[in-house]
Amino acid sequence: MTQEQCTHRNNVQSSEKPHVYKVGIYGWRKRCLYFFVLLLMILILVNLALTIWILKVMNFTIDGMGNLRITEKGLKLEGDSEFLQPLYAKEIQSRPGSPLLLQSSKNVSINILNGKNQLVTQLIAGSSGVRARGKMLEVKSSTGKLLFSADDQEVVVGAERLRVTGAEGAVFSNSVETPHVRAEPFKELRLESPTRSLYMEAPKGIQILAEAGDIQATCRSDLRLESKDGEINLDARRIRLLRLPEGKASPSGTTSRQTVYEVCVCPNGKLFLSQAGTGSTCQISNNVCL
Repeated sequence: MTQEQCTHRNNVQSSEKPHVYKVGIYGWRKRCLYFFVLLLMILILVNLALTIWILKVMNFTIDGMGNLRITEKGLKLEGDSEFLQPLYAKEIQSRPGSPLLLQSSKNVSINILNGKNQLVTQLIAGSSGVRARGKMLEVKSSTGKLLFSADDQEVVVGAERLRVTGAEGAVFSNSVETPHVRAEPFKELRLESPTRSLYMEAPKGIQILAEAGDIQATCRSDLRLESKDGEINLDARRIRLLRLPEGKASPSGTTSRQTVYEVCVCPNGKLFLSQAGTGSTCQISNNVCL
């Protein structure tokens, strides 16, 4: 290689300078990045502050939230609570010594469903009243004694006394079975059937007793006393038969005015009065029996 060629090569190498590449974000890109990082930190701080405020206001603790506590037996709720949707629970009870209050602006409904999701028992308490639906209704005392029971077959009142305080009394469309019917002290007992018949039946006997008053039986048609195997006894110091018809004696009989009469009985059982004489005058005045 000649000297001129070496000199030219050295000059070319010396004329080439090394290039420097800058790594990073500069200019407006760097400012935007810092701005977004600062905005994200502000959002994180605001979110953390809101979370702490919500935890403080709602009273979140390890045991629960606010008045709601999580216990081993379930959920314990203190104070008043409002449920916007249906509540499903196995058991609802109040604190010992405190009442349980269920309040609603429309009604409170309790529904019991079977395994096929069919309604079998329902209790509705609303503004129009309380309605219950079920196969049987029972009311018992604190000792477990049956006080009231009702089903499709019968209604049982197990209390020692059933009091009806209405002004019109009690109205029964069918028969009533009871061992004792009694009015309150100093009150009248009245058994009445306005449009139908009234029957009183007992296998061993019926006793009607008024210790300090009268017994009155009133009817529009006939009053019938019948004893199939026994007899009817009227036991009193005085027996009064009012408004009995008076038989008229034949023209040949006596026409004197008398105040003494004898009671006569027709073959059909009808009673009438006949003027008393030295003998029986029933045959003379038997025109009532015709």
